[in-house]
Amino acid sequence: MWRACRLVVDTGMHAQGWSRQQAMDYLANNTALSLHNVQTEIDRYISWPGQALSYKIGELTIKRLRKKAEDALGESFDLRDFHDQVLKNGSMPLSMLETIINQYITEKVENVQENKK
Repeated sequence: MWRACRLVVDTGMHAQGWSRQQAMDYLANNTALSLHNVQTEIDRYISWPGQALSYKIGELTIKRLRKKAEDALGESFDLRDFHDQVLKNGSMPLSMLETIINQYITEKVENVQENKK
């Protein structure tokens, strides 16, 4: 519930013009966070617009790319290897991560096909 509320609060403040108090009230009324945690979270979202939304989009993108890799590689899919590909270059735009994962999938598929020959 807290993760969903983060998205509501983040977009509420930065797209809908909610006040700090409105955001605090929403988070306090819809999560089990202490008042101190509510204040800390709201202040973080005020100073970092789009943080909760960007984290969620990143999560969804990584899950989509993982599914794509699993489907393409089948039994050759190695979760540890996939995670290494996601993490090895550090922070980057999601479009760049997608390019890297697509290259990884292509190379792994080619290796699997070569090993079958």
